[in-house]
Amino acid sequence: MMKLRLLLILCLAVISAGVSAQSVREVDICVYGGSSAGVIAAYTAKKLNKTVLLIEPGKRLGGLTSGGLGYTDIGNKYAITGISRDFYRRIGTHYGKFEQWIFEPGVAERTFQEYIREAGVEVLYQHRLAGAQKTGGRITEIQLESSTGGAAKHSVIRAKMFIDCTYEGDLMAKAGVSYTVGREANAQYNETYNGVQLRNKHQFPDGVDPYKVPGKPESGLLWGISAEPMAEQGAGDKKVQAYNFRICLSNQPDNMIPITQPEGYDPARYELLLRVVEKTRPGNLNGILKFDLMPNHKTDINNNGAFSTDMIGMNYNYPEADYATREKITKEHELYNKGLLYFIGHDPRMPQHLRDAMLKWGYPKDEYQDFGNWSPQMYVREARRMVGAYVMTQANCEGKEVVKDGVGMAAYTMDSHNCQRIVQNGMVKNEGDVQIGGFGPYPISYRSIIPKAEDCENLLVPVCLSATHIAYGSIRMEPVFMVLAQSSATAAVAAIDHKTSVQKVDIAKLQRELTARPLASNRTAEILVDNDDATHVVKKGDWKQEKRGAYGPSFFQAEKGGQQGSVRFTPDVLRAGTYKVYTYVPKVPGLSSSTQITVFDGKKEQKVPYTAASVRVEGQTSGEWVELGSYAFGKGNKAYVEISNAGADGAIVADAVLFIPVEK
Repeated sequence: MMKLRLLLILCLAVISAGVSAQSVREVDICVYGGSSAGVIAAYTAKKLNKTVLLIEPGKRLGGLTSGGLGYTDIGNKYAITGISRDFYRRIGTHYGKFEQWIFEPGVAERTFQEYIREAGVEVLYQHRLAGAQKTGGRITEIQLESSTGGAAKHSVIRAKMFIDCTYEGDLMAKAGVSYTVGREANAQYNETYNGVQLRNKHQFPDGVDPYKVPGKPESGLLWGISAEPMAEQGAGDKKVQAYNFRICLSNQPDNMIPITQPEGYDPARYELLLRVVEKTRPGNLNGILKFDLMPNHKTDINNNGAFSTDMIGMNYNYPEADYATREKITKEHELYNKGLLYFIGHDPRMPQHLRDAMLKWGYPKDEYQDFGNWSPQMYVREARRMVGAYVMTQANCEGKEVVKDGVGMAAYTMDSHNCQRIVQNGMVKNEGDVQIGGFGPYPISYRSIIPKAEDCENLLVPVCLSATHIAYGSIRMEPVFMVLAQSSATAAVAAIDHKTSVQKVDIAKLQRELTARPLASNRTAEILVDNDDATHVVKKGDWKQEKRGAYGPSFFQAEKGGQQGSVRFTPDVLRAGTYKVYTYVPKVPGLSSSTQITVFDGKKEQKVPYTAASVRVEGQTSGEWVELGSYAFGKGNKAYVEISNAGADGAIVADAVLFIPVEK
């Protein structure tokens, strides 16, 4: 009996030592992936008084937003709400503006760190997922390993709720949640722009020969061209749209590192570029690279044209690959992009004016200093996509199907980069590029960020959400990921508080919470009155309703010489106080040199005209907020802002008015 007791004590000691060696960490909410979405999800959960751990496999927070994509893809600012919008306001503060959508990588990274410090979020860097354990339909724990090969600080994380904020959907996959990779056939969801698409954007001009020796198929295909025959238009496949890097360069001499020949450089990889240049004869670098300028003499360079920074067809294995394979694919993309920049600037066959232009740029000394001045974040445009409780499709983008459980909005063009480079009729062609827009903001279903109940009950997926390839192309924008991350964290908190699953969260209550507490705090919420809000807007006179370039679905426009009229915006002020007032001015031709605006604070009127010269629209935004001053408003709906077309010498626009509380 004594031996049995000693054996039992010894076993318990071994088990205890094993658990200790595993270094178990327990929190309310575990966020995996330090992307822009990951930071906002963790910040939100902590602000809502939950214990949180944010796990980042690398060393840098912010994902692509801090990794080079500074020329923000928006679609419509109306879709960007809550803490996501606050992020771009904080960026604006850095640059001395109200909002800023064009920014340097380092500024974005420091802003994300600001959120982490403010909320006191614990971040575990350089740890990655090794496994996940699920019991009774719930993830009970995940296992981690060091990303660097050393010992893991915490090897087991237990949480009540998990949020997968990776671009790859790794936690989702480890948890056994249904997902897909590639393009659905159009027939699967009754779509038009999914599957194989041979179209005209970012396309080779006719006549570009695909063979090493022009006109001789027996010589073999040039690098990057597939011999695979193209499937029929609209057919599904497992091909993934191309990845690249959003490249930050500098042309400031004291902040430049010369672009040198990268390891493994092979000029034969860029032979196709020479053939394209010979056909198109670009006058500057914009004919090859999408050269968007950032503050302080920097760039956000993206793919442009038939042959550019997209490494087409070289990423098919990435979404489901192991870590070593992904690292290899990422390195190949880095070297391809660095080689392209070097080739443009140094290959004697390139036109002299393009070489000279390229040599004015170099890697920025003050960016990515821990990563050899090159972004550690490859642009993983699309990897796994969850097949969740609801699948967003083209019908949602186009407004043909409108969900009632929206917890965020999207507004960008249905956008896919090319998926393959092939031979068609003896000529080289790209296949897969789609750019179809013309629709307004639309809601994203809560059910699209949660798994099916039978798959998992305590996981939310705001990045690799449930959408078809072409719908995902519209949703997959960094600001939208941040919006959905806040919604995910808020839902996770609600599920914990009500001891329920993510599928049983009260959606109406969640929507009210996101509206009432847009910053996950008790600060007074700002008030937006949009022209499409018939309850709070009164229109007099002859105003046309325009859609393109609006904040939200539409804006009103009065032409010079039309019937005199006005548009009055009346806010419901729930808390008396001082508010800073802005009006949104869409970018329209022939804008009147001056617009007459009246602000009534409930006691007296003030005339506040603005001039067309004060409206400076930058980047991919459709308009700009113009400040009208600060005013003390009482509680209720007596105050208003009225836009008049009296005395106009051009077009007058009335779109939206914003009332932002001034915190004491």
